[in-house]
Amino acid sequence: MGIPEYWIVDYAALGGRNFISNPKQPTISVCNLVDGEYQIGKFRESDCIVSESFPELNLTPNQIFQAALNS
Repeated sequence: MGIPEYWIVDYAALGGRNFISNPKQPTISVCNLVDGEYQIGKFRESDCIVSESFPELNLTPNQIFQAALNS
């Protein structure tokens, strides 16, 4: 469909170990379309999330997960 970027937010670490690591950890996956295939960046804990669609974004998975808990 040509979607340039999409995110998978797995705050409960329910995804498969191939996708979110072993042992399972809450993970944000940022998928970017490159030459017709998706390249996946995985971000956990205090990693700075890298997004081609939002290059000035300055967030970590912990900040996103904590905001969800507080709302």
